[in-house]
Amino acid sequence: MSMNNSKQPVSPAAGLLSNTTCQTEKGTSISFSIIFMTVGILSNSLAIAILMKAYQRFRQKYKASFLLLASALVITDFFGHLINGAIAVFVYASDKDWIHFDQSNVLCSIFGICLVFSGLCPLFLGSVMAIERCIGVTKPIFHSTKLTSKHVKMMLSGVCFFAVFIALLPILGHRDYKIQASRTWCFYKTEHIKDWEDRFYLLLFSFLGLLALGISLLCNAITGISLLRVTFKSQQHRQGKSHHFEMVIQLLAIMCVSCVCWSPFLMTMANIGINGNGFQQACEAILFTLRMATWNQILDPWVYILLRKAVLKNLYKLARRCCGVNVISLHVWELSSIKNSLKVAAVSESPIAEKGAQQVPGSVGQ
Repeated sequence: MSMNNSKQPVSPAAGLLSNTTCQTEKGTSISFSIIFMTVGILSNSLAIAILMKAYQRFRQKYKASFLLLASALVITDFFGHLINGAIAVFVYASDKDWIHFDQSNVLCSIFGICLVFSGLCPLFLGSVMAIERCIGVTKPIFHSTKLTSKHVKMMLSGVCFFAVFIALLPILGHRDYKIQASRTWCFYKTEHIKDWEDRFYLLLFSFLGLLALGISLLCNAITGISLLRVTFKSQQHRQGKSHHFEMVIQLLAIMCVSCVCWSPFLMTMANIGINGNGFQQACEAILFTLRMATWNQILDPWVYILLRKAVLKNLYKLARRCCGVNVISLHVWELSSIKNSLKVAAVSESPIAEKGAQQVPGSVGQ
């Protein structure tokens, strides 16, 4: 459908419309968006309730920092799903007539900012969670004594502010978010790119997203190897890995979901930024990768709903019945190895221990 009729008055939003369009079924798209948004909101609400309850339980313990970051990730998914879904439903219901309902390009800018923020912020939080857990497993004393909840909240605020800054960067640079070819969403300019600044935004978005995934992969690999090494190295320290394994399994699931959902979209945007033309690829293909990315906001909460300690414990019992193999004793779900490390650290650093250590040389001299 061409919007280039010179005899009709042209609004400021007309210049932001893509020159090429791809068709989507209105009825199907509205129904899909409503169902998609409803499922996402319910899933994230349930995950938030579970995480907040767990955070209150472990508020003063080592797991609190992980739960705080996880709660922030799910809350970000919740609001991203709510805002982006509501705008998408409105656009479909308005027959994608942007010139009629968004002449000043305000709604398109809000849509683009929310898409960038709700895309990058969960990826950043996932990488920060992986770093936090890597430190917790490999350096438990440092984690318990130096990495306080205040530091975690500062990191959380820094991540959110950085994601907001990246989302606002085009606006600060006096560039508008552009209505894409399907006329159902707004993003950086992806068609007929000739300016280095338009390339920069696409490449920066892709680079930061892929970097966050790479950091998550590296830290989770180190954490998993460290846990397995300690588990199989000493029978005495095998007890108490339950919370570690629970959090690492959740992190691995989050990483896999993020890689599967976000990698196609990030690679597509990077390819457009390098080649300078989004329509070397089909409009439908770009829209499909975007929908894959938005699935991440639905699947993330189910990681925390399904991969909890109680659920994993029942799955383990079921697997033992089915396979008849005793892989790991159930006492691994008893205590946490970090608790044992904290006990050792507390004893070694206590004044009584230091006083006793000072008295030993004196008694030997006598």
